[in-house]
Amino acid sequence: MLLRSPTALALLAVVARLCSCEAQGDSIDAGRIPPGAVSLPPLSFAVLGQNATFRQNGFIQQFNPTNSTPPFFQIFHSDFLDILGPNAFVRNIAVNNTFASGFAFEAPFFNSPTNEMFFASSVFVPESSFNHSNRISKINMTLVEQALTAHVQDINVPFETLDLPETVQITNGATGPFKGNLLLATRGRGNLPSALVLLNPRSPNNATVLLDNFFDRQFNSMNDLKIHPSGNIFFTDDDLGFTSDQKPPPLLPNQVYMFDPKTGLVRVVADNFVTPNGIALSPDGKIGYVGDSAGITNSTLPSTVYAFDIDPETFFFSNRRVFCYIDSGGPDGIQVDTKGNLYVASGDGVQIFRKDGVLLGKIFIGSDVANMAFAGDGRLVVLANTKIFLAQIQAKSGLFTM
Repeated sequence: MLLRSPTALALLAVVARLCSCEAQGDSIDAGRIPPGAVSLPPLSFAVLGQNATFRQNGFIQQFNPTNSTPPFFQIFHSDFLDILGPNAFVRNIAVNNTFASGFAFEAPFFNSPTNEMFFASSVFVPESSFNHSNRISKINMTLVEQALTAHVQDINVPFETLDLPETVQITNGATGPFKGNLLLATRGRGNLPSALVLLNPRSPNNATVLLDNFFDRQFNSMNDLKIHPSGNIFFTDDDLGFTSDQKPPPLLPNQVYMFDPKTGLVRVVADNFVTPNGIALSPDGKIGYVGDSAGITNSTLPSTVYAFDIDPETFFFSNRRVFCYIDSGGPDGIQVDTKGNLYVASGDGVQIFRKDGVLLGKIFIGSDVANMAFAGDGRLVVLANTKIFLAQIQAKSGLFTM
């Protein structure tokens, strides 16, 4: 939903359809714009006028001045064209409406040996509750490739739901591979603890718990995680399990931790967050990014991704600074590509930022996206609750695995 005046809409539509434009010194070459993409130079909407109707809610109202039909690409800067490439497209590849609150919501993980994308269903009630865990499923990307080659108009590949052990309770984050396994951040539920868990991607999908306490104190509800080139694991811990009526009241601050799987050392590396959510690391491991998504429930609270320097010896996060603010919803899952660009799940799709924080463009889905992940070079799989999308682009994943 987007509110705007007819005058402002007409102005934006005209400017957005220009074949070539200059915006803040940035020239967008119309010949490089992929089919279906929309160019939105920032100068075209810098002034909307006194009679404009402005957005009052950044979560349910989205910025789509051209009234384009999702999914599509919004281009705000010419550098986005290098990410997209000449043959970029975004389209739906799987649909399912039978899960209570979304079958494809969080924890995307690509297993290259089997060409499969794993993902978790919704972490919200009723799919996830005090008495019920969410589910992990997978799709075969080979079937997606075959459907694309055959020019299937409406792709809807089947998915398979795993039979998980009881040690996996409400999966919220995933990364890896880590020594051939999925590495999960689980919320836990009821009195069952939040934990870091290794899950074998092959049947029978046995699980190994790596960490489930901070010196005999339960974590609140682990959210997301990434592997550092040192082999250490960084993860966020928030209180969303409690606010979602899945866990008892929190007993620790909402903060970011580092875990060394070789020694068992666990330590806090960053604090002073309201709701720490997605986390990412630059390809060289020198910069950490943490999203604070408190603004989803209160627009005056942060919907901000913060950047930190990572100390190469202590691994503490320092030099905290604002990296970007999300205009729609709040920052959820975060990924990086090999050039250091940041991909942030948000209330309207995936927002892509240059490594200096400039918004380059969006993969506009038109609905909330909790997470996404690369499934090989140039394939970004986007989870949108009841739908899964594939964005075929030119960028490559900068995720560290081991």
